Amino acid sequence: MSAGDAPAIAVTGAAGYIGSCVVKHLRNDHPDWTVTALDNFYLGDVREVGDVTVEHVDVRDRGRLERALDGADIVMHLAALSGVPDCEDNQDLAYEVNVQGTENVAWYCRKTGTGLVFPFSMATVGDPEEFPITVDHPRDPLNWYGRTKLLNERAIEGLAEGAFPAHLFLKSNLYGDHEIGGERVSKGTVTNFFLDRALAGETLTVYEPGSQSRNYIHVEDVARAYVRSAERMVDQLAADKTGVEKYELASDEDPSVMDIAELVARVASEERDIDVDVELVENPRTGETLVDRFPVDATRTHETLGWRVEHSLEDTVRERLRP
Repeated sequence: MSAGDAPAIAVTGAAGYIGSCVVKHLRNDHPDWTVTALDNFYLGDVREVGDVTVEHVDVRDRGRLERALDGADIVMHLAALSGVPDCEDNQDLAYEVNVQGTENVAWYCRKTGTGLVFPFSMATVGDPEEFPITVDHPRDPLNWYGRTKLLNERAIEGLAEGAFPAHLFLKSNLYGDHEIGGERVSKGTVTNFFLDRALAGETLTVYEPGSQSRNYIHVEDVARAYVRSAERMVDQLAADKTGVEKYELASDEDPSVMDIAELVARVASEERDIDVDVELVENPRTGETLVDRFPVDATRTHETLGWRVEHSLEDTVRERLRP
């Protein structure tokens, strides 16, 4: 694309939790940009984001996908079978969507020089060997979801070289929700799970040992980071830059699961006079790290993209529980 041209952005997974939030921010921040929204509606419920209609396109269908992406300057590839349980239960589907679907998108970008924005997940790290975690940390995924994302990372590295610019994001665990057309868009993340149970007056069940830690980041903060990424990529495309840049998407909050449950229980009592119990239960999950600290260094993202976290866990919990 030429300098000064209004870019065209395509977002896959646009009916979902993150994708719909990204489309919303793109339209709000850059109303002159053209936005194409794509999804196969596997889980995503959103059909319109403002004036943008989400088109039914499956990333596994390379012909249909390439026709839908035609003319895009940047693809934000957010479509995926996400989460450890879904990928373990549906391994063929996870391979088709996460691996083959992502390679279809990256191959299109290689043929056309289209920029690519892609999250490859903290699940690629596995058991952290050192802290704080950065994109330079060794990869050793513990589950099939993480392995599919590692295959994505490696494929994009190879395909982008000399052909197109790509920004890859090592993304922490999400929390929070957002609104599209007055409707709440959420997902069953651990924080959202506790909030829903607290509002229903139900016990907050914490998988043993309870001390396992993760880094947490709000969905709105993630969406803003992707918009900043696109803004940088517009300049890179105008300058004919190619190759991969990697960024961390994380906050400075890495509480244990028990800490989050106790926070939700305390705020539920303070804001709504709801008393909920917190119970430690047997952990049915395998293939996950149980480290009791999970700090991530997002300095390069702050410095290069000019991005900062605007949400905190306690503020988000309090806002959701406030009458």
